[in-house]
Amino acid sequence: MECRVKWTGEGMSFLAETGTNHTVVMDGAIEAGGRNMAPRPMEMMLAGAGGCAAFDVVLILKKGRHAIKRVEVSLQAERADVEPRVFTRIHFHFRVAGKQLKPEAVARAIELSHDKYCSATSMLAKTAAITHDFEIVED
Repeated sequence: MECRVKWTGEGMSFLAETGTNHTVVMDGAIEAGGRNMAPRPMEMMLAGAGGCAAFDVVLILKKGRHAIKRVEVSLQAERADVEPRVFTRIHFHFRVAGKQLKPEAVARAIELSHDKYCSATSMLAKTAAITHDFEIVED
């Protein structure tokens, strides 16, 4: 895996070019010299963890032939007060919609993601207490 990050030459805006030829813009807060035009790098890390976990949950539930229609995950994070301002707590709230989904199947998919598959969560767990819960929406 590879990525190249380049400063745009303006404020605190950066372009990340991934090894799969996708581009993501990142920017800083106004008080840090940015223009607030794009997500912050730490927001991207949090979004990446949410995407990694959601990816796992969808894949696990699909493999189990569960009738899922939507999976959303909301994340709430806290950071340390001093530099480096690492994440110290992250809570994942999954909202899984589908037909006749069993709570134990959804819980197991989330646990497998957290305990075994999600690389992002595993890395962030080195500094952050990670918790999760879920709700099922009949759809």
